[in-house]
Amino acid sequence: MTSEQDYPVLWPVPTRWADNDHYGHVNNVTYYSYFDTAVNAWLMHATGTDTRDLPAIGIVAQTSCKFLGSLSFPDQLQVGIRIARLGNSSISYELAIFREAGDTLKLAATGTFVHVYVDEVTRQPIEIPAVIRAAAEPLVVTEILESEAADA
Repeated sequence: MTSEQDYPVLWPVPTRWADNDHYGHVNNVTYYSYFDTAVNAWLMHATGTDTRDLPAIGIVAQTSCKFLGSLSFPDQLQVGIRIARLGNSSISYELAIFREAGDTLKLAATGTFVHVYVDEVTRQPIEIPAVIRAAAEPLVVTEILESEAADA
């Protein structure tokens, strides 16, 4: 079972009033927004750089989400971030959304998020910028992924 200890980074993301849909819970597409917000805010924090100013752009090439629990405003969330693969031009993140419930965190979703770095002008894949690679390297968690695969 996935827990917050499986993620080297937990990034806070609050729900917003506008996140609730007609049925009174956070709409499924909003979970992807939480992933995007957490990854990019963490990148800016970890690198000390506004990543929008780099000559490489991190384009989202793939996402997925497995919904495990309902969220609703005004839930406070923690998005777990770890890296499954750090390639030459791409980073494959594994993410988990946890809802704060008193002193505990309740798992609400897991997902993936792949950034492919491209040149800002040509849009052709290029190497991950050094500042981003340096921030990402400590989050690579292959040993967790291998143990989870063995459990499957």
